[in-house]
Amino acid sequence: MKRSLSLLAFLLVAAALVAQPKLNFTTTRYDYGTIKEGEGKKEAVFNFTNTGDSVLVITRVQPSCGCTASEYTKSPIPPGGKGFVTAVFDPRGYSSRFAKSISVYSNARPAVTVLIIEGQVEPREKTVEELYTFAVGPVRFQSNHLAFTTTKKTEKKIRVMPVINTSKEPARIEFEGVPAHLSLKVSPAVLKPGEKGMIEGTYDAKLNSSNWGNVNDLVRIKVNDKPQPNVYMYVSANLVEDFSGMSSQELAKAPVLKLESNTVDFGTVKQNSSADVEFVFTNEGKSDLIIRHVKAGCGCTALMPTENVIKPGDRGSIKARFNSGGYKGQIYKNIFIYTNDPKNSEVMLMIKGEVLVEPGTGK
Repeated sequence: MKRSLSLLAFLLVAAALVAQPKLNFTTTRYDYGTIKEGEGKKEAVFNFTNTGDSVLVITRVQPSCGCTASEYTKSPIPPGGKGFVTAVFDPRGYSSRFAKSISVYSNARPAVTVLIIEGQVEPREKTVEELYTFAVGPVRFQSNHLAFTTTKKTEKKIRVMPVINTSKEPARIEFEGVPAHLSLKVSPAVLKPGEKGMIEGTYDAKLNSSNWGNVNDLVRIKVNDKPQPNVYMYVSANLVEDFSGMSSQELAKAPVLKLESNTVDFGTVKQNSSADVEFVFTNEGKSDLIIRHVKAGCGCTALMPTENVIKPGDRGSIKARFNSGGYKGQIYKNIFIYTNDPKNSEVMLMIKGEVLVEPGTGK
């Protein structure tokens, strides 16, 4: 009798262990084919059946990115019951093939089932306003920023920018206040109604020898001999030293900037007071280290005079004074130094600390 009861109990437990839900999708991959970006959101429905022998519960559905939104059957699904997971793909901003995943979490085994949606997006034709975002009177530029990016100090670099005349009259574009190291040419010189043209900018870094790092120029725009009030072309470049002509022997004998630390904490200061900081370094190279330029990241940091030639083995320092003014709380400010060390030609230093507000100031 006892043996029979034990056998029955074992069979009941075994049955309970065996009984489990099973998430069985008709397909786990949906191919949209080719869709157009301007057609709007596209839906994919994944149907499934609980082919197990206990209740199935979908606990969570997690898309791989925000471009897919999902709905799913949230109620318990009995054995033999059916459900769905819906994925929605928004093609806006896409212009190539895509493949996205949706992870379905449940009480089945395995606990996670991955669904895939894929396809090819054919980009829509952009409007003139989207292609030429910067409007200046009757003409539109691709942007108000002409970026020359990293430019060697020995280099003459060229950048171009499209422009279009959206008016019904001819348009002549000219520039005022152009610095000596920059030239801007419009082709054709006069744009016919609806005509597209090109602005060609040339940056001669050799003519801007006193500046280093990120430098900016603002150039005024004039259309049909009429200056445009408060409208500027923003021109930028990151000026760096040219080490490309150095031989391996010269590189081996180059100076080496070794900082004790590139971050200095001035602790705490009160508002409208100052804190002095010092960055100490050593020239561990085999030739003179030259500090080409030192630039503060903000007007709140004043740089002290510093020795700009450091012999091999000698120590040097960069000193600065942070003026707290109306700042409050944690402060992080940068200083940039430019040297003739090929491996550390541009180094960012950081000043940090806390500006305390006196009680009762109401600030």
